[in-house]
Amino acid sequence: MRIFDPHIHMTSRTTDDYQAMYDAGVRALVEPSFWLGQPRTSPESFFDYFDSLLGWEPFRAAQYGIAHHCTIALNPKEANDPRCTPVLDALPRYLVKDNVVAVGEIGYDSMTPAEDTALAAQLQLAADHGLPALVHTPHRDKLAGMRRTIDVVRESSLDPDHVLLDHLNETTVKEAADSGCWLGFSVYPDTKMDEDRMVAVLKAHGTEKILVNSAADWGKSDPLKTRRTADAMLAAGFGDDDVDQVLWRNPVAFYGRSGRLHVEAPATGALHEGNSVLRGGE
Repeated sequence: MRIFDPHIHMTSRTTDDYQAMYDAGVRALVEPSFWLGQPRTSPESFFDYFDSLLGWEPFRAAQYGIAHHCTIALNPKEANDPRCTPVLDALPRYLVKDNVVAVGEIGYDSMTPAEDTALAAQLQLAADHGLPALVHTPHRDKLAGMRRTIDVVRESSLDPDHVLLDHLNETTVKEAADSGCWLGFSVYPDTKMDEDRMVAVLKAHGTEKILVNSAADWGKSDPLKTRRTADAMLAAGFGDDDVDQVLWRNPVAFYGRSGRLHVEAPATGALHEGNSVLRGGE
């Protein structure tokens, strides 16, 4: 079984997670830039973080046979902080990087005017750079937030077929599908979706244009939720081809719109920028 996790925050995870993911069948992933939990106070802290997504994390993933790509953006939550909004002006120099396969996460957190501005600006950046967009639907007032998101997408220059609406659930899936966008579901302990609910959605809506991710981060989360969903699909009567479509071919098709996706992990040594990552190694 081959698995592509299209939304996971490996900056928050350990090398043991990389090994467990590889053992479970994960061979590729996308790491969206996001809020780190501790509010950032200057654009420079974003730039260091973006650099790590482009250098350190791909190197770390390759050590475990996993191809790593990322998405770059000013996230919705921090779009409300005027100390952070200058990041928008600097994004073009990151969006031309080889490992960047989308603009994201963008979207809504609290549905403020500042978030409106950041979402519209970054959808335009995606269109200008020929990239798809990964959109975070809010955890509160999800249906209202998704409808507002779809309205902004329709007003933008970006084709809905180049937009992935993420963190969906049973209340938002139909309208999201009707929008022409791709559909993302986060399978996450206690909140968002679980494996059984995800299987029920797939039974009701099919497997086309649906991506399943773990969204694993610094919270209570599980980087093996993609594999657990695949196993639940098989147990529910889905075939191997269905699993391969949802867990591999769909994310490859969506992020492949960037023209930059490489699903084979690059060969790498034990040094990153001259530094050893092997504890106790030379």
